[in-house]
Amino acid sequence: MRTSLMSQSANVVKLLKILIGVAWLDGTVQQAEQVYLRKIAHNKGVEEDPELRPWLYGLRSVTKEECYAWVEDYLGKKPKSAAYQQLLEDLSGLIYSDGEVAQEEAKFLTQLQQLDPSNTDTPQFRESVTQAVQKLYQRWISN
Repeated sequence: MRTSLMSQSANVVKLLKILIGVAWLDGTVQQAEQVYLRKIAHNKGVEEDPELRPWLYGLRSVTKEECYAWVEDYLGKKPKSAAYQQLLEDLSGLIYSDGEVAQEEAKFLTQLQQLDPSNTDTPQFRESVTQAVQKLYQRWISN
């Protein structure tokens, strides 16, 4: 059980690193993105992780190369389509959190979608994008 919990925590850290990397793709981390990242880290219990702290508190930037390497590390050598769909959903939540989508962030999502072995199944991808837009709309309404 302890090993399972540790590997789950390691997986959360990997995902959060990707989210942090995506936030840096446009060269800066917006206030809304930083709040979102810290909230996720807090909710997942990794807010004090020594590996994440420099990024969560804006003490270190992330290069595109680092971000792409983290994606590859997260998904592994032969990822399943469900892993891509989950990653796209999680990343969409971050990318739309600041109310605007930078060109680099949109390009990253497109490149990630093209890596999906099932990328011929466009209805699923459109559905994830639609859900992300719906979440953004709901945030605007509630604010």
